[in-house]
Amino acid sequence: MKTLITGATGLVGTALIHQLQEEDVSIHFLTTRSNQLDRIPNAKGFLWDPANNEMDPACWEGVTHLIHLAGTSISIPWTVSNRKKILESRVHSTNLLEQSLKEQKHTLRTVVAASAVGIYPSSITTEYSENAAPGTGFLADVVTQWETAVNALSNHAQVVIKLRTGLVLSRNGGVLPTLALPVNFGVGAAFGSGKQGQSWIHLLDLARLFVFALTQEQSAVYNAVAPNPVSQNELIKALGRYMKRPVFLPNIPAFLMRMVLGQRSALVLGSQYVKADAVQQQGFQFEYPTLEMALHNLYPTK
Repeated sequence: MKTLITGATGLVGTALIHQLQEEDVSIHFLTTRSNQLDRIPNAKGFLWDPANNEMDPACWEGVTHLIHLAGTSISIPWTVSNRKKILESRVHSTNLLEQSLKEQKHTLRTVVAASAVGIYPSSITTEYSENAAPGTGFLADVVTQWETAVNALSNHAQVVIKLRTGLVLSRNGGVLPTLALPVNFGVGAAFGSGKQGQSWIHLLDLARLFVFALTQEQSAVYNAVAPNPVSQNELIKALGRYMKRPVFLPNIPAFLMRMVLGQRSALVLGSQYVKADAVQQQGFQFEYPTLEMALHNLYPTK
């Protein structure tokens, strides 16, 4: 197996590279910067520039599997230009992969593409499985267009898997350091009602899940979340326990978050309780199925 990876130097990509190398998988990766071509030991880098529709076709040599992670962070301010960047970084990069595969007449065994649980409507009562209808708003629109672009890769691959990822828990990046910082200083608090669903996954489980998806025999969409989502109140309080810091402040009002963040307040006020049943039925076993197990691993000395 030889696998091409986009977004290989990000938080998830770094963990995934380590997991693949433990499995003795040969790795190619795409980067937009020439000084990053030799960054990953025992992997071969190739240049691409999705914004200008450019890509080194040599990246496909011997490649049988593709893992597509590339995309600008949704946590940047949602200005008009940044919203365009968030969308195009996902859709244009996917379109470029499809175009290159077509031009090279290259066929893959499997494509595994990142997606997000932001496709689902915001609800504090509904639990979503993969067949739920998409929601509305910027995040849902981005993910819907992203997945539509991924669908075209099925013209060049036997199997296409989409993994709808939730909050990725790691001390090295992602949402956890942002949430933990105020907790560490004793000013941790949830936002709005605090009842909004937080569908999360430990970074190591997510890396394992991408590798697991490479072995699947049929195309599918899977929720890439742990099987026990929690409310935001529960998440903040659990962080306080494991960091041995008090969480006693009242929740930050929703109207204040909307004033400060505008539409981007959906990142902290939106709610998705998401089921992991489908991927478990395929045989995937989580090493960190509960928040307590995940935080115990991430804060072992606390």
